[in-house]
Amino acid sequence: MLSPPRRWRWIRDQPVTSGTVCVRRALCSRHHYLWTLVVLLVLCVAIQTFFARQASDKLTGHPHLRITVNKQHLFSRESLHPESSLGVKHDAWSQQARQSAGPQRRSGGYGKPSHDILLRHVDKIINLPTESGKVLSGKLLLSKNGKNLALGLPGSFIFNGAWNDLTAGTNQKLINAVTPSSFNRFSANATCQPKSHIVFLKTHKTASSTILNILYRYGESRNLTFALPLNKHSQLFYPFSFASHFVEGVSSRHVREFHIMCNHMRFRKSEVAKVMPEDSFYFSILRHPVAMMESIFIYYRSIPAFHKAHSLDDFLDSSGRNYNSSVTNNHYAHNILAFDFGFDNNLTADAEDLEEKASLSIAAIEREFHLILISEYFDESMILLKHALCWSLEDVVSFKLNSRSERTRRPLLPNTAEKIKRWNALDWKIYLHFNTTFWHKVETLVGREQMKREKSQLRELQAELANTCLKDGGAVDPSQIKDAGLKPFQYGAAVIQGYNLNPHTDRQTRAKCQRLITPELQYTDRLYTKQFPDLAAKLRQATRMVPAKRQRSDKTGIIAMASAREAHHRQFTRRTFSNQKASTSALLTHKDSNKKKNMP
Repeated sequence: MLSPPRRWRWIRDQPVTSGTVCVRRALCSRHHYLWTLVVLLVLCVAIQTFFARQASDKLTGHPHLRITVNKQHLFSRESLHPESSLGVKHDAWSQQARQSAGPQRRSGGYGKPSHDILLRHVDKIINLPTESGKVLSGKLLLSKNGKNLALGLPGSFIFNGAWNDLTAGTNQKLINAVTPSSFNRFSANATCQPKSHIVFLKTHKTASSTILNILYRYGESRNLTFALPLNKHSQLFYPFSFASHFVEGVSSRHVREFHIMCNHMRFRKSEVAKVMPEDSFYFSILRHPVAMMESIFIYYRSIPAFHKAHSLDDFLDSSGRNYNSSVTNNHYAHNILAFDFGFDNNLTADAEDLEEKASLSIAAIEREFHLILISEYFDESMILLKHALCWSLEDVVSFKLNSRSERTRRPLLPNTAEKIKRWNALDWKIYLHFNTTFWHKVETLVGREQMKREKSQLRELQAELANTCLKDGGAVDPSQIKDAGLKPFQYGAAVIQGYNLNPHTDRQTRAKCQRLITPELQYTDRLYTKQFPDLAAKLRQATRMVPAKRQRSDKTGIIAMASAREAHHRQFTRRTFSNQKASTSALLTHKDSNKKKNMP
């Protein structure tokens, strides 16, 4: 009998055990190569699983990180900063996710799938172990108090609702993205960081002063730098088209970086881009042209266009006779929204090129602005702004500022509204377009149900602040305001209301409340003094030298200084316009003389 091959003798010489018998049978059978492959395959899978688990533990510090998410902000664009409503218990990972997050998209569009569709897909694809070792199968765990939702997920995955990134592409791409091999890439893109480079085009009579206060408070609390008007003016030399040297610190290069620009200007993107960072978020707000025209007629009653009109109807019926676009400040009376955005405002419903210019204006706004808010839906606008900027609810709460007393409001007849729409036809077309896109953004970025919840929370927070901060519980006429430093600037025939602070508050609460009700001129003055203390001291000295007759007797302190600055600003504007007219006239005269010389 032939002896077995030499390579199998080591098996024969080994002690006989059950394991040895199995190995002998496997290796000595005709299918021993197949058995060898099976063993190697099992070893490879075991090694791969071991190293994958080691890598996950090293990243998170715990193999099964539990993430607690506020149910009202699941899949919202909420940030991970300390005031955010979304909290992640693993600080090391949350910091790493913020550092590895890519730049935010600058597009004005947002993801199309609804929240419910996205939740159904997540429910299908997630099948991960929880802290207790049980499989979650993508279900959301509601806590006993009903307030929080918990997800048992590996530490390399964070639900933080960067809605643009989460809903980009098809549903199949979303399913493929949520796999262990792509957790790191997905979570980095899904991180939403609060924006601090912001440009707000402050339009007239649109509740823009309230938004200005929101931006002032946000920037001041975080030591951000504002692009403030030169020489302590309250406006960026409006109504001139904006130029970069209108901003204090640009020409002198005292400021390296500006974070927020939000004072009145006539918008010009090329010049704004010279001041603000490239990744700045641009937004503005519109108001229904009919309501806005009624407000403008009361507030700017002293402009030349309104001088001879006894009522708004009187002006609209005789606008062709009383309106002269070349007269200073008459731009307030005609398509003021279009003028503020930098467009030609001298268009009516009868203009042949109205449709063309309206289309071009709308396209330019969509190209240059990320978000357009609507004044009639102010609370919804603040929720939308909160999500777009990745801010918290506390960041967008406010009290109405620069608002008129109800006794100065005048109801309009239906035919008056139609006259206004025809007179301000360009504003009307712009408003109609962005009123539609506003609700589209509400649907895609927030969703109706979440909008209702957050709007209710915002109003509750506002009511709590009013109860804490305000002595009278609401706005009062200027004659009833006790602190002259909190009295808003009065202009035209309008009665601008203000607030009285509750005296029964501690020092910290009082400071917070005071910022909420500080009028625009006083707040601008304070921020300018904080950013440019030396320049502010020089301007203060110069203001004291202004003759007393130029200061109204009912204004004291900072209101007097603001009034003097406004008078100086108006003089500067008139002088510049006069110089421009003189230069134009001289140029035309020169051209006419040259033509006469060249005539045969």
